[in-house]
Amino acid sequence: MTQAPPRPRPAVDTAKKVRIIVWILIAAVVAAGVIWFAVFTATKPAPSTAAPAGGAQLVREDSHRITTPATEKAQLVEFLDFECESCRAAYPLVEELKEEYGDRITFVQRYFPLAGHRNSGTAALAVEAAAQQGKYEVMVAKLFATQPQWGEKSDSQASTFRSYAQELGLDMAQYDAAVADEKTQARIRKDASDGNALGVTGTPTFFLDVKKLTLDTEEQFRELLDEAAK
Repeated sequence: MTQAPPRPRPAVDTAKKVRIIVWILIAAVVAAGVIWFAVFTATKPAPSTAAPAGGAQLVREDSHRITTPATEKAQLVEFLDFECESCRAAYPLVEELKEEYGDRITFVQRYFPLAGHRNSGTAALAVEAAAQQGKYEVMVAKLFATQPQWGEKSDSQASTFRSYAQELGLDMAQYDAAVADEKTQARIRKDASDGNALGVTGTPTFFLDVKKLTLDTEEQFRELLDEAAK
């Protein structure tokens, strides 16, 4: 039986392959832009300089100041939720800006757990318990780095956060006591209450001094900080 000759391979459309690669690159650039758009506009607050009601304060004596400039030109206050994907996306930029402007601008972070996030309040408790042992920033970094592993889960992640505290070398008896302490919970509720009174409705929300920022781009953010830091 005579074997049929092999079918010729179809010619490679080089031009078509080039077009496909170009479209892939364009899609990647657009995707990157979408990420920044989401960070700055998904929960975009309306501009506001109105005085808050009920004795609320933008910054309190016990608020977490992550920079302490010798000469303060301005304050940048961020209300955040550790289960918020936009907060996680913004975190590297905030760290970068902190390095650039931290010698002139006081960066302040405040808790604002969103009701739709099952573990955002529990995460805030873990961070505040770590803060009482001088580990605020390292616990914040840990939670954002691991957010894809514990975020959006319906069951409590308290044991996961406790394991992070152990990894960071915290005194676990002190950590457990802080998590269970009503004063720790009240501390977080106070931040959220201030945020509500200040018109915070989503996270991350930034205030530069007393003005709530409406951010569209990273470049705009830097321009505002440049002006404030003069």
